[in-house]
Amino acid sequence: MKRIIFALGALLIPVLAAHMVLAAGLFKVGEKAPSFALTAITGETVGLDTYKGKVVVLGLFHICDPCMVQGSALQNVSEVTKGKDVVVLGVNSSGDSKKSVGEFLSAFPVKVTYPYLLDPNKVTDKLYGGGKFIPNVYVIDQQGVIRWQRVGNMDLAGEETIVAEVEKLLAAGSKM
Repeated sequence: MKRIIFALGALLIPVLAAHMVLAAGLFKVGEKAPSFALTAITGETVGLDTYKGKVVVLGLFHICDPCMVQGSALQNVSEVTKGKDVVVLGVNSSGDSKKSVGEFLSAFPVKVTYPYLLDPNKVTDKLYGGGKFIPNVYVIDQQGVIRWQRVGNMDLAGEETIVAEVEKLLAAGSKM
């Protein structure tokens, strides 16, 4: 029995290490946020560069329950930061149809009022590497640099944590 457990452990360790290396490659804190322009579910074109000078909270989502939880938390972030130099953006980065995304958003426990973008060509998945680790949340500073990021763990990316990171950037920005 001990041999079986040892053999399983020996097989699992390289697999877990590979996933950690992949996930580490996603952490782009300190790097310029890759630019994109996408169409919102409401029809307007939204580009990341449009929000230079503001703190941006960017959520990359698929259609899944963890993404609904994180997307709802971002709605709360949007409401708490309303009237400040902050914008919250959600992106369906998995290429789902407008109809599917609309149905998904209508199932949220809260009404999403922040721009929710469609990414039919999975551009953001390629730019941000989020496809395997979703939901993925970035906080981008006023100069377009990623200052905080969490992948797939709502315990570490709850609304209070995100708001605290946003407030740090707003305070730092006011001193510039």
